Amino acid sequence: MVVEPQSLQSLCAEELRELTTRLMAQLRHQSALLDKLTHENALLKRMKFAAQSERFNPEQKSLLEDEIEADLAAVATEIDALQEAQAPAKLEEKKAPKRAPLPANLPRREIRHEPESTLCQCGCQMKRVGEDVAEKLDYVPGVFSVERHIRGKWACAKCETLTQVPVDPHVIDKGIPTTGLLAQVLVAKYADHLPLYRQEAIFGRAGLAIPRSTLAQWVGSCGVQLQPLVDAMRNELLQHRVLHADETPVSMLKPGNGKTHRAYLWAYATGAFENTKLVVYDFCESRSGEHARRFLGDWRGSLTCDDFSGYVAARDMWSSVTPSTRLRDSAVVDTT
Repeated sequence: MVVEPQSLQSLCAEELRELTTRLMAQLRHQSALLDKLTHENALLKRMKFAAQSERFNPEQKSLLEDEIEADLAAVATEIDALQEAQAPAKLEEKKAPKRAPLPANLPRREIRHEPESTLCQCGCQMKRVGEDVAEKLDYVPGVFSVERHIRGKWACAKCETLTQVPVDPHVIDKGIPTTGLLAQVLVAKYADHLPLYRQEAIFGRAGLAIPRSTLAQWVGSCGVQLQPLVDAMRNELLQHRVLHADETPVSMLKPGNGKTHRAYLWAYATGAFENTKLVVYDFCESRSGEHARRFLGDWRGSLTCDDFSGYVAARDMWSSVTPSTRLRDSAVVDTT
């Protein structure tokens, strides 16, 4: 979008703010789209040009692919949200792939949603004229079931009004998984360390083999929805005066060259004797102490960590008044 300098002079302050907000939203959308395309391009290059021993084997189950698909799903979710925020009121519906119906042999339980009262505001008794049925896939370890959400339609013949209970909010809009199934996938992946291709096989033995790509999309979408919770946990964490920190290396596919790169997962936790138990992870592409300084920000307190020099460098960015107290295998970085 190009704006002439002469026209900018005629804009009021409110219009300038709206223009800035719209341009920033467009920039975030383009940045997220560029990251997604870069990921996909790196994968395609590796599949086509990498050495024979390094090429992707369609029969090989790659843990890295799970993470890539989940990241791409998260980026796609953010792109959709940005597009909805800056799109006009009327948009053409996206052509989504047709979803196959859930197997008829799975047990089903009906959950009915009806109005509290079937009396119309005009005083007439409404008649039931139909219903909408939405099926959600649920999972209890080893057993699949289907929730049939039936929302009755009630109409008043006199004033011609239609009453129906609104649809409950879901983690994934118009998705088929219940919150229980999503929790099962996330706990199995991150707490029980079960990669998605193994979960696919486990679900297959239970009667419905959910494709790994679908599971990855669920994981990515849940990551976006859980971000406000992570932000709230970080704010609560920084209220404590004593924190513990450590970092561990993880492999990351570096966009552009198709090679793995050593990144780091930084962990920040409250003390063992605190009433509030919190652990917040921060993924960073390097081991620089700048990441610790950025995460902790204006926080002041005692940080218990190992003797890695990056923490001391970060301490110097916070405060150079109190020297760190060195322990045998760890250090307490005091920033008060």
